[in-house]
Amino acid sequence: MLYDTSEVKERFILVGVDTGRDQIDMESSLNELEELLATAGGISCGRVIQNLPQINHRTYVGSGKVNEIKTILQDTGADGIICDDELSPAQLKNLSDELGVKVIDRTLLILDIFTQRAVTREGQMQIELAQLQYRLTRLSGLGTELSRQGASVGVHTRGAGETKLEMDRRYIRERIDALKADLKEVSERRTMERTQRKKAHLPIIALVGYTNAGKSTIFNRLTEASVLEEDKLFATLDTTVRRTDLSSGRSVLFVDTVGFIHKLPHQLVNAFRATLEEACEADVLLHVVDSSDPKAAMQMKVTYDTLVDLKAADKPIITVFNKQDLVQDPQPVHIPYQPEAVIRISALEQEGIEEVRRQTDLLLDQADRPMTLLIPYTEGSLIQPLHDQAVILEENYTEEGIRMRVRVKEPLLSKVRPFETENDD
Repeated sequence: MLYDTSEVKERFILVGVDTGRDQIDMESSLNELEELLATAGGISCGRVIQNLPQINHRTYVGSGKVNEIKTILQDTGADGIICDDELSPAQLKNLSDELGVKVIDRTLLILDIFTQRAVTREGQMQIELAQLQYRLTRLSGLGTELSRQGASVGVHTRGAGETKLEMDRRYIRERIDALKADLKEVSERRTMERTQRKKAHLPIIALVGYTNAGKSTIFNRLTEASVLEEDKLFATLDTTVRRTDLSSGRSVLFVDTVGFIHKLPHQLVNAFRATLEEACEADVLLHVVDSSDPKAAMQMKVTYDTLVDLKAADKPIITVFNKQDLVQDPQPVHIPYQPEAVIRISALEQEGIEEVRRQTDLLLDQADRPMTLLIPYTEGSLIQPLHDQAVILEENYTEEGIRMRVRVKEPLLSKVRPFETENDD
């Protein structure tokens, strides 16, 4: 494992520009950048913040700050700097020329983490595509600067590293086209799988939220799965789907999705669109929030804004405030939408999981119509679809036929409506 390596970890200066227009204060943003760096296997040994009305188009920060960074680099012996925004090719080149050290931006750092974390072939293809798209615009004229920049944080060469930087534009474009074609097939396969799920009429419950909010832990508690649980950013990248039964007997599919983050690179949103479409197709969203994080309100807004971008924000949402065991002084948190329910739990302590199940059941009940049916034995072909697609509350065999109390939703509802009868209760 990279994180257990005995080799010396690379050390970086964190650099941010505060224009006053961001939804998160600069110190908090750099704190998150430091977490990202630690997840990638590096160490922060200082930070520089500059207040500017707008980012310097040439060197990201002003010339005075560039000199200050030089001094800090000399004093600390740091291996490079990491900027809290995505740098343009010109900014990357100019900073690299001025400082003579490795220059990495937030986007490349996140891409590097994703490279480490991707497990499935699909995830690896998505990351490689995002990396190549990022680097394609940075090849022309950068040469030694990109060589100096290197592949990533740490001592290992991963993903689209220096070897790929030596490729010419034509080869990279050909590789991008090939990856897009492969991922299109993956997307089509996912679409077919979703169509099959719809035919089975199993409700889909997608867990969404900021990275490291505890989605995978909740997913495991709800489904008895074994998705990786780790206190690191982006511990889960690959979408996992599990079928389970709620207390009512209703079968549902829970979907664990990749976490969101402040300034999530557009390359990743595009690359993971097929995966994120799982949230778009869900019947209910479980928005998991780390209630112990002082930035919880900001993280909720980032998640909701991303759902809006994905056109998935119109789904019924249950807000799950997780990690209650770590909350010392509970404070009200503004929710940027109207949730169907709010639940406070501790997935680690397995407290509140049944309430998540119950509220999910209640919300799905609202979409189901309760009916009493009398199915003639001559229409016995309807029984199996009812067992597969509806919630069976009661079932009795009588002389007239099979009497059932059920909860049904479309399109099965229209098929069984002719057999609706009054409840004898």
